[in-house]
Amino acid sequence: MLHRDRIELKTREQMRHMRRAGLVVADIHRALREAVRPGVATDELDRVSAQVIARHGARSNFLGYGGYPATVCISVNDVIVHGIPDERVLEAGDIVSFDCGAYLMAGGRQWHGDAAFTVICGGDGAAQGQKGLRRLQLNALTEESMWAALAALASARRVSAVGEAVEHVVAEHAERDGWEAGIIEDYTGHGIGTAMHQDPEVLNYRVRGISPKVRPGMVLAVEPMLVTGDVETVTLADDWTVKTLDGGDAAHWEHTIALLDDGVSVLTAPDSGRAGLAPYGVVPVSLD
Repeated sequence: MLHRDRIELKTREQMRHMRRAGLVVADIHRALREAVRPGVATDELDRVSAQVIARHGARSNFLGYGGYPATVCISVNDVIVHGIPDERVLEAGDIVSFDCGAYLMAGGRQWHGDAAFTVICGGDGAAQGQKGLRRLQLNALTEESMWAALAALASARRVSAVGEAVEHVVAEHAERDGWEAGIIEDYTGHGIGTAMHQDPEVLNYRVRGISPKVRPGMVLAVEPMLVTGDVETVTLADDWTVKTLDGGDAAHWEHTIALLDDGVSVLTAPDSGRAGLAPYGVVPVSLD
């Protein structure tokens, strides 16, 4: 059921608070990209995230959320989302997703940022043969589908434009590269603001029916998750780690985007989304 009246619309000033939180998340991404390498344990990377959050005087919106025990979700290979950092050591060629978040206080309220990215550990996935090449393709496709969805929101009438954009990119890729990625449906994007998860639900696939109208003041977390095989998932006994049932690889990309009267602004991208949106002819608004 859609709850249009529950969608929290933000003022421009409130979006600027969220921009500051988004830049904290962007700095977590920067630090993790620099730290990830073969031989590093995922719990060491969680400490990197925690240090960045502390340095900015921010707080983790992941740590303690529903009992989650870390500041970042680190999902490796067949783990789709919510992987818990531990003593696992990354290997060259692993496909690794980092889902990161933080919030800052302003005006007595929390203002949240949330974004994810995926990398091939060691950089050269192609050196791992056909499996490595498929991982490179999956990662590029997932990132492309995210940017296409973000760009679509610049002119969309309804939030369902996100799922339509993701499906279009996946179909184009299947025609070009000869295999079709699966779109995870069990986990979706969401509204974000004074809480990390808010209405509306942001689906990554086409559905029948009417979705919420796009309105100035909305802030959405857009986060496609794609897999190389079947979309069936399984949640492990820790109640967090979500894996593909068939062992296929997964990738996850996410940004937080603000919808304004005069355009859009990607709050978790250092350049407000300028580079990622450029291929679609969209010039973002700066809130800096």
